[in-house]
Amino acid sequence: MTSTALLTDHYELTMLQASLASGHAHRKCVFESFARGLPGGRRYGVLAGTGRVLEALKDFRFGDDELSFLSRTKVVNGETLDYLANYRFSGNISGYAEGECYFPGSPLMVVESTFAEGVILETLVLSILNYDSAVATAASRMTATADGRPCLEMGSRRTNEQSAVAAARAAYIAGFEATSNLEAGRSHGVPTVGTAAHSFTLLHDTEEEAFASQIASLGANTALLVDTYDVTNAVKIAVDLAGSELGGVRLDSGDLVSQAREVRAQLDSLGAKDTRIVVTSDLDEYAIAGLQAAPVDAYGVGTRVVTGSGSPAAGMVFKLVSRESQSGEMEGVAKASKNKASVGGRKYALRRRNAVGVAQEELIGIQREPQDDGDDRLLLTELVRDGEVVAATDAQSARAHHQKSRAELPTRALRLSAGDPAIPTTYLDDWS
Repeated sequence: MTSTALLTDHYELTMLQASLASGHAHRKCVFESFARGLPGGRRYGVLAGTGRVLEALKDFRFGDDELSFLSRTKVVNGETLDYLANYRFSGNISGYAEGECYFPGSPLMVVESTFAEGVILETLVLSILNYDSAVATAASRMTATADGRPCLEMGSRRTNEQSAVAAARAAYIAGFEATSNLEAGRSHGVPTVGTAAHSFTLLHDTEEEAFASQIASLGANTALLVDTYDVTNAVKIAVDLAGSELGGVRLDSGDLVSQAREVRAQLDSLGAKDTRIVVTSDLDEYAIAGLQAAPVDAYGVGTRVVTGSGSPAAGMVFKLVSRESQSGEMEGVAKASKNKASVGGRKYALRRRNAVGVAQEELIGIQREPQDDGDDRLLLTELVRDGEVVAATDAQSARAHHQKSRAELPTRALRLSAGDPAIPTTYLDDWS
């Protein structure tokens, strides 16, 4: 086991130390993770990373190495070290299912525990949810725009090695078909793809020799990169060598719309009518939209998906919203500072849908569940019970959930222009 306990910020442990000293550390509390807005003026967000949070929670333990570091660097005192040595999260966590579409204010993860147990999870929760959700939100826009044409994640070299794995998982949840990252395949079961780069062609004395070598090794169904030198000549060589069985050709530069049309016409004239055209080269949702009129069969996306297509963090926060009062009752608390105010009280959420199942409104009840009118869908699901993970953590379940969640959004949710969220968020605080 590799501990995740130090994937956190210094001030979380100093808050723990001070609360232990004041006697408030064991007050019952409710923390919530939510976003005040959506990244980049988008119409909906996609929750990703929940499964990774739950897996990380299992390994959130302070062993000898972690305690030795904290003692040696004097981050906390002896009393706090004793508490951390026996730390085990024993509370409850609920939240939106991974892959769910969300809106401003959605209570994406609700942590119910003592202050001490919950507060030190803040950075772990946010560092995972903020990145993974940013990638998934961008990836969902791309797959929606692609409208059934496969999107392939190829961004490992444009982020750090651990983020690359997380990004591949998040993109897969949001509808990408496969990734180039092998660790994502091993760790999360994401299908992997890949053939050759320009260096492979340049290695050989001729393009024909390079193509012949690749076909001999990988079979005629492989995809050949045809823009190292002259595209028209490369396509001819490719079909001459592989015949009508040629699996695909990849275009990575130039005017992709014009090139795709020219290559499609050439392939058809050579009898390779089933050969697919894959395009890459700094694609994003806007480029994909522009390529929808071209005869493209699949899109390879790199930099833009792993960086959230301009919004690399989802803007989520983790706030204390309720605490145990002196009388033993739970009372709402909230930050009231200008521009960063939050809503106190434990939240419940319901997605109001019309008679044909299209989402109309996000209803958030404070202290109790909003009333279901028969067409609605409750959004909170149990994730952790008494410290034990009880929800699925795999990417495949999250992927299936996202498909259903996005399908119920109104069509305006899929607009690429910046604008208001696709459905409004309404808080229900005082109702009979």
